[in-house]
Amino acid sequence: MNAKIFFGSTKATKENLSERKSPYSGDVVSTAPICDANDTNKALGIAQASTKDAKASTLAQRCSWLLDVAQKLKENKEDIAQTITDEVGKPITFARVEVERCIETVTLSAETMRTMHGETINTDAMYSGKKTISYFSRVPVGVVACITPFNFPLNLVAHKLAPALVSGNTVVLKPTPEAPLTAYKFAKLFIESEFAVADALSVVYGDAEVGGTLVSSDIPRVISFTGSVPVGNIITKSAGIKKVGLELGGNAATYIDKSADLDLAAQRCSLGAFVNSGQVCISLQRIYVNADIYDEFAQKMAEETKKLVVGSPYEDDTFMGPLIDDESASRAMGWVESAIEEGAKPLLPPKRDGRMFYPCVMADVRDDMAIVCEEVFAPIVSLVKVDNFDDALPRMNNSPYGLQFSVFTNDLVLTKRAIDELDAGGIVINDMPTLRFDIQPYGGVKLSGVGREGPRFAIEEMTEIKSVVIC
Repeated sequence: MNAKIFFGSTKATKENLSERKSPYSGDVVSTAPICDANDTNKALGIAQASTKDAKASTLAQRCSWLLDVAQKLKENKEDIAQTITDEVGKPITFARVEVERCIETVTLSAETMRTMHGETINTDAMYSGKKTISYFSRVPVGVVACITPFNFPLNLVAHKLAPALVSGNTVVLKPTPEAPLTAYKFAKLFIESEFAVADALSVVYGDAEVGGTLVSSDIPRVISFTGSVPVGNIITKSAGIKKVGLELGGNAATYIDKSADLDLAAQRCSLGAFVNSGQVCISLQRIYVNADIYDEFAQKMAEETKKLVVGSPYEDDTFMGPLIDDESASRAMGWVESAIEEGAKPLLPPKRDGRMFYPCVMADVRDDMAIVCEEVFAPIVSLVKVDNFDDALPRMNNSPYGLQFSVFTNDLVLTKRAIDELDAGGIVINDMPTLRFDIQPYGGVKLSGVGREGPRFAIEEMTEIKSVVIC
């Protein structure tokens, strides 16, 4: 099926099409028009022209719009899940979970917006003031440009579109080139809804030229981007004076304390390290294990990892499918081979079959090895032996990233220290750092990004505060 451009509510296509091949089979599974700067500027112009209607629309209409989309997602769940699996190779069970999460994200955005409001201000609180009627309200910014990645090609689009549209903005979306049809089918539900604000959403496809045009244009007032640190740097330098939200990379770590439930820790860590083939910004990459229980935990971690089914993403029991492309699989094997040369030991034999890269647990890893210093974005996790939490803490924090960390412990004092002293946007106790609830604030510190997502927090990012004084 061909994805189409949406210039507002109008479909369009072009002669030049890109082909998306399944990372599992290599078959062509979708095509999309190759857009350029002119197409992008046209979409931006339409979005700018429709801001007046979007702002004038009622909250009731916009909430009904999102709830209608959520209902249509339920009705088309299997088709959209299959499309995700076709385009990015995500196992079908997890593709279905992504559709379910997307339904929740869209619904939460509508429910949250119903209760978002300003407040009154006591302007006579200081002697320099006086009695007035004063309040602030939240108003839409205008045009929001959204750029999304391949690893969650539906739900991460929802985390941008739903808050932006329900708060009265218009949007130009540039979805990942790896999943154009997924984004098209989702956007189509918005655009064809009976509650839609006309021309409030446009969709263009492409890469650097389209993204660069969106970012550098004076029309968008917010750039919402999820992707790599290098691209985030480019956006920051070229965006100009506008609000920029960046959800970037991570190097998620956990500490396993000697007081922890090791069976629970091993089971959750194997899930956190290898779900979505490790292609998650908060994928567990570094496990710092107390020396007293290091050997026992390493054995349990290897045993849990052996249980994971690697194979066809179309089988219900498959846990891991292919990596997104050959380059990613080759790079992953390079990480492992380099670590082995530096003295690390694989607890399971490293194995690659084309884009299929089997889960890899590396033991005896040192802090100076590249495999723990950089974001690997692959199904590889490293075990590092430490004396205690005091030993682990500076090592966990010694990273340019700070998205999410976790600690497995039954020590309350250690729990409080971890919450206070770990330098990350999110801290999880007794579960994997890969845990994310769509209702929560989500985002990082340092190179992991700027701003927060989650419906309420994204709405705050995508609105402005207007202050009013009536004397």
